[in-house]
This record gives sequence, structure tokens and C-alpha cells, in this order.
Amino acid sequence: MEQIFKYFPKLSDAQKLLFAALPDLYSEWNAKINLISRQDMENFVEHHVLHSLGIAMFTKFTDGTKIIDVGTGGGFPGIPLAIMFPDVEFTLIDSIGKKIRVVNDVIESLDIKNVKTEHTRSESLNGKYDFIVSRAVTALPDFIKQTRHLISQKQQNPVSNGILYLKGGDFTHEILPFKKMTSVIELKSYFKESYFLNKKLIHISL
Repeated sequence: MEQIFKYFPKLSDAQKLLFAALPDLYSEWNAKINLISRQDMENFVEHHVLHSLGIAMFTKFTDGTKIIDVGTGGGFPGIPLAIMFPDVEFTLIDSIGKKIRVVNDVIESLDIKNVKTEHTRSESLNGKYDFIVSRAVTALPDFIKQTRHLISQKQQNPVSNGILYLKGGDFTHEILPFKKMTSVIELKSYFKESYFLNKKLIHISL
């Protein structure tokens, strides 16, 4: 957990306890359903928790902001962000039921109050959110097509409403149609670990 505490020195004691509880919870679940690869589990904090918190390095959400994590998997980036921003409302969705069961167990075990979940797809939802967050669940043009109807037009944050997408590799061709609406942030500018050398955060204003 020292990586988290190093980059986020102003965490409360309650937040520190919640972050510190995550590795054991996910280790227990991973033994049951193999949610995370063995190599990733060995680097769980860096590859999953700290990676998710790249969004928190980019912006601080206003209290009352509504965020939906589409294709949350085991709860990333949603759960680490919900711990970081306890006064922000998070909805975590996934089309795979067993992943939502894991997320529900983590939320209940840690008594996280600002998260709700749904076993569904984004195309089936009609709610409005300030931001959509995700970790590279599909090609960006498809993701935008499937989710953009969820974005609220009411602005209340320092950065404009839209998609905050964590992704690695070369995605130049994927963002070409949206280039005027897109900012790409290098996570290596926030985190010094080698894992982040090719990791990016894409902000698409919608």
C-alpha cells in the first residue's frame, strides 16, 4: 500500500484502511473464480488500484458528481475511485454476473456507501452521468457509440463531462474521429513505476 500512500499523502485513516483491505479480499475471490491473472495478482496494487487512481491524479471530482463505470470487471476503476471520492455517486455495471457478485461482496465487506451495481449493458441504460469511466473494454469508437447517451449536459466539474478511459498501447487510429474532443494524458507523468510507461488516460469531452 505504500505506493498509494506515497502518491496520495492526504488520505484519511478510514481511506487507508479501505485501500489496505483490498488485496486480501481480491485474493480470496481470485482463488474461487480466477478473476485476475496470477502475475497481475502479484502486482495487484500497482496494476489495478494505482492504475485506477490515475483518474484521481488527473482531476478531483466535485461532491455529488455521478459516475458510471462501464464494464467494471472486478470493480476497476470504480471501487478505488469510490474510496478516493466518498461524496461522489458511483454506478458499476458489467454484463457478466459473476463479476458483479465479486463487486457486491467487496462493497458489502468494506461497507462502501457511495456505490451501487447493475448486471446490465450500457446500451440498456437511460440514466445520466457526468462521467463514464472504464479500463479499455473495447475499441474506443464502439465504446463511445454504446455509451455517449449516458452523458449529462449539466457541467459541475473542473473538466468537461465525458469519458475517462484508461488504455495502453497505440490507439492513434481509434481517436482520429474524435481528435478535437480528446485529450491524452501519459500516466508516467504521475507515476514513476515502469508499468505506467505506456499507459494513458484518454479524456473525451461529450
